[in-house]
Amino acid sequence: MAIVLGPHQYGKAETRLVRIVRDTDRHRITDLNVSTALRGGFSAAYLEGDQRDVLPTDTQKNTAYVWAKKLDPDPIEAYGLSLAHHFVDEVDPVRAARIEIERYDWTRVEVDGAPHDHTFVRTGQEVRTAAITLEPPVAHVVQGFKDLIVLKSTGSAFKDFLVDEYTTLQPTEDRIMATSLTARWRITDPGADLDWNAMYAGVKAAMLREFATLHSLALQQTLWHMARAALEANPAVAEIRLVAPNKHHFPVDFSRFDEANENEVFHADDRPYGLIQASALRDDAAPAGDAWWGYTGLA
Repeated sequence: MAIVLGPHQYGKAETRLVRIVRDTDRHRITDLNVSTALRGGFSAAYLEGDQRDVLPTDTQKNTAYVWAKKLDPDPIEAYGLSLAHHFVDEVDPVRAARIEIERYDWTRVEVDGAPHDHTFVRTGQEVRTAAITLEPPVAHVVQGFKDLIVLKSTGSAFKDFLVDEYTTLQPTEDRIMATSLTARWRITDPGADLDWNAMYAGVKAAMLREFATLHSLALQQTLWHMARAALEANPAVAEIRLVAPNKHHFPVDFSRFDEANENEVFHADDRPYGLIQASALRDDAAPAGDAWWGYTGLA
């Protein structure tokens, strides 16, 4: 029996990067968390400690900074694709590169009723994400977001579920449904003419519209409808994956207080929680390859 080195990669995780565009007096801000990983002919580093072919992770960090100066990192997908191409096309012996990006939004402070030119407050409903995997001739881009907290105060039921001797949950016709949604969607053809920001906004809007309007009988049903709506609205999306913890809200028992609680006051219970995952894909979509590599819990 022989023991051999398996798949491996290395890189620099979570490089915090803020780019201010100052081409006019009205500045723009892009706030990122960038992780890079390289794959290629690095076996000697693992097997023998030979670093001659290893591009230091510190260099990868510096390159991410320089690339944010060379190229406006908005949209983040175009920035990530360009950075990946640099590592693969210009650095031997790199065979493939993976760039993962988180974007944090800021909005302008209003002064005397007008948005200020260079003062911002941190904002945003979610953290926008992107993952670029480049292994020529194939490039995969996965857009997405995490930590999108969404709630509907009615229009959700949960009943007629399987019951055994350990079941204590009571069925309900009307409940709060809330989650902190993580969504990732894979793009079939990440061409240069793609409007990444418009695609992101369109996918998010399609899913939120479905969450709001569907009378839900289960979070599983809601996720399927959200995923299907995203694909129907965006032909370039080949596949979407959703992860949704069920943020439970239980009505407080008011029977001891001589008061009625008609679905008005709730205890928000953060754990334990149900964790629901779903995906949808086009049956004729190109293979995913390594597009999902690196997504713990989503691969």
